[in-house]
Amino acid sequence: MASNLDTLVTVFGGSGFVGRNVVRALAKRDYRIRVAVRRPELAGHLQPLGKVGQIHAVQANLRYPASVEAAMRDSHVAINLVGILAEGGAQRFDAVQGAGAGAVAKAAAAVGAGMVHVSAIGADENSPAHYARSKAAGEKAVLAAVPTATILRPSVIFGPEDQFTNRFAALARMSPVLPLIGGGLTKMQPVYVGDVATAVAEAVDGKTRKGATYEFGGPEVLTMREIIEIILAVTERKRMLVSLPFGLANLQAMFLQFAPGPLKLTPDQVALLRSDNVVSHTAKADGLTLEGLGIVPDSLEAIAPQYLWRFRKAGQFAHKGG
Repeated sequence: MASNLDTLVTVFGGSGFVGRNVVRALAKRDYRIRVAVRRPELAGHLQPLGKVGQIHAVQANLRYPASVEAAMRDSHVAINLVGILAEGGAQRFDAVQGAGAGAVAKAAAAVGAGMVHVSAIGADENSPAHYARSKAAGEKAVLAAVPTATILRPSVIFGPEDQFTNRFAALARMSPVLPLIGGGLTKMQPVYVGDVATAVAEAVDGKTRKGATYEFGGPEVLTMREIIEIILAVTERKRMLVSLPFGLANLQAMFLQFAPGPLKLTPDQVALLRSDNVVSHTAKADGLTLEGLGIVPDSLEAIAPQYLWRFRKAGQFAHKGG
């Protein structure tokens, strides 16, 4: 039986929030890992996640297919994690999440490699949000090139260094008032990054169905209001929650799309909040979920205290818990 050491997995976008967790999960299973990123000199933090020589970073940019082809050379499996939450400079949704995903799939097909593509719940070519439309285009391009590829669609992902719970915790530290876009009624199913990484590793192991689309969510469906209330409870802060109608939120986003850090809000992000972001009944019925892979998902309330404690007020760190 072949060892995982004989299998080279190339992870596109492996230095980011989800990427480092995926690299860690693969390293534990003894795969050889090539991390393809735009700035390999900034990926040194991944080395301690594996054994000496197990993890190697190379340069690749999804907007340049030749660099993607070079990164895929001699690989057995491609994992595409590259995505952006907002457009900026040359980083455009269609180029990165649409054509970029297709470039990885074509490079994988050229060397006969398998592929795992991480997309997002809500990927829909008819969505009012450009983000979701480009995600759908990426899925279509991947399956066109590699029909046996596994598509993984997580709901919003949380964990240390995420751009979701940390963003609201930072906002709560800065402002006495937190807006609830659309009244905070949008439903989400926050999923822990460690569970998503385990699922990706399971897919590389061959435990997922070829050509299937999985949907990943945590154990609870929560409204945005409930999620923010959990974050406030964990960080021990009391803040006024004010409902912000979609129309007014969209108007504010016209200006806040240029704001720095946690204040940034784009019209596209407002459009995304018009739809719930939860695992579909179809995925559940077909067993195309974390539970279907035998993974028991962790809850936001169980994990968040382990990393959001740093947003508590000074003097409260003595009982940080995790």
